[in-house]
Amino acid sequence: MTGTEKKSGTTHFGYKQVSYDEKEHLVADVFHSVASKYDIMNDIMSMGLHRIWKRFTVELSAVRSGHQVLDIAGGTGDLAKQFARLVGDEGRVVLADINESMLKVGRNRLIDNGIIDNIKFVQADATCLPFTDNTFDCVTISFGLRNVIDKEAALCSMLRVLRPGGRLLILEFSKTHSPFLSKIYDAYSFKLLPIIGKLVAGDADSYRYLAESIRMHPDQETLEEMMKDAGFVNTGYHNMTGGIVALHKGIKP
Repeated sequence: MTGTEKKSGTTHFGYKQVSYDEKEHLVADVFHSVASKYDIMNDIMSMGLHRIWKRFTVELSAVRSGHQVLDIAGGTGDLAKQFARLVGDEGRVVLADINESMLKVGRNRLIDNGIIDNIKFVQADATCLPFTDNTFDCVTISFGLRNVIDKEAALCSMLRVLRPGGRLLILEFSKTHSPFLSKIYDAYSFKLLPIIGKLVAGDADSYRYLAESIRMHPDQETLEEMMKDAGFVNTGYHNMTGGIVALHKGIKP
């Protein structure tokens, strides 16, 4: 399959079985709906913990002055903002997102913060990234991989655009192995989260999808194997908050 070809057949949208084309449209609708309230919902539903998870991602990135960084599914720009300060005037950050509404919110937010000169905004599909081979020192994707229709193609595309020795960091909801924590997390995700989504963002269904999409996402060990299959080496992951979130790392050989 080439980078421009789309998979045919069916996949999951939360717990529903849908066609690939249908999932693409459904995921787009979710993020068009929540874009304006995305940041405040992140703070509320994670109780601010997403900031700690993202800070650790930046620390593990080893990004420094002069680096080229690609933040995929960069949304409202949390990571891109931090990377732009690290790479300085000699470096560059590309904030890429497939969703136009999310990209618009991110662009406006970073411009309002005075981050203009060393950042570029690109609407892009993670499965066929519109960049030349061996371009970036670091590629990140934060809470976005579970929404990608063809994760294998996306990982291969990320590998292609990385420079040899460059690193990929995937921050994503994952699987806790604690039965006690799992029960609490399930109750919160399926009962409370849609109510919060309705009250704050006016959209319960999108946050119900969020809970379901997390359960359908590959667990830590499976995702690490997928990264190896794509060609990454020195792979590993760090569990955070009891495994509710995991940060995966891989290096392009």
